[in-house]
Amino acid sequence: MKKLDPRIYQIAILSCLLIYGVIELDFEVNLVQSLLILSSVLTTQFLFTRFLNLGRFDPKSPLISGLSLCLLLRADSLILIILCAAITIGSKFILRWYGKHIFNPTNIGIVVLLLLSDNAWVSPGQWGSAAFMGFLIACIGGLVVNRASRSDVTYAFMFFYTALIFGRAIWLGDSLLIPFHQIQNGALLIFTFFMISDPKTTPDTRIGRIFFALIVSLVSYCFQFVLFNTNSLFYALALSSLAVPVIDMLLKGQKYEWKKVQKIELMKPKEALT
Repeated sequence: MKKLDPRIYQIAILSCLLIYGVIELDFEVNLVQSLLILSSVLTTQFLFTRFLNLGRFDPKSPLISGLSLCLLLRADSLILIILCAAITIGSKFILRWYGKHIFNPTNIGIVVLLLLSDNAWVSPGQWGSAAFMGFLIACIGGLVVNRASRSDVTYAFMFFYTALIFGRAIWLGDSLLIPFHQIQNGALLIFTFFMISDPKTTPDTRIGRIFFALIVSLVSYCFQFVLFNTNSLFYALALSSLAVPVIDMLLKGQKYEWKKVQKIELMKPKEALT
């Protein structure tokens, strides 16, 4: 009996979105930058795998990070692109706590680059309602099909974040069209389904993950509506990720490991730094 690695489905979704966005929606995606991002994340992953003697090179995780960067990151310099890719993958191997990387790789790569340079920015993507709903259905379908054990943090974040956004509109007497517009952007979907839901950087227990989703939602709300930061989600996740080791110490649980595509009865998957 074989179980499909959920990362394969994620790669398929992000690849289709990138291709559709370039062909049909005229995304501001530079082909050279996209190829440079993907080659850089794969090369960095390969180098760390060989240097740390981790065994077989696995391209799935860096591809997810690279595709997410292609959809979100924009920069005026190719050097910045390479630097972001290196930080993104390198953070998995360097910034660790008890066998887990602390930050979501894509998220911390974007945040560091935004802090280092004014020549880099995040493009949320104007997809239109049809593309937005199609991507939303595909992402939710991915959670259902793969039965990801970290889907609870995604649903919890969706609930808390939308409750805060719509609650604010109701409190201020604004039209509900305003929060509807605020949540219809590609960056939010990629953040919700491919960053905050990263099983390698979320708390080990369900109650811990729900609490983590609440923290990220509240911090993001403060960044967006108190500090008026347009990249509130990314800064909020980076800052809130520092609380994960504390949550894991207080609420003991089983650390997540990617299940390799294999016959379950033959062998158990070996722990790796991916």
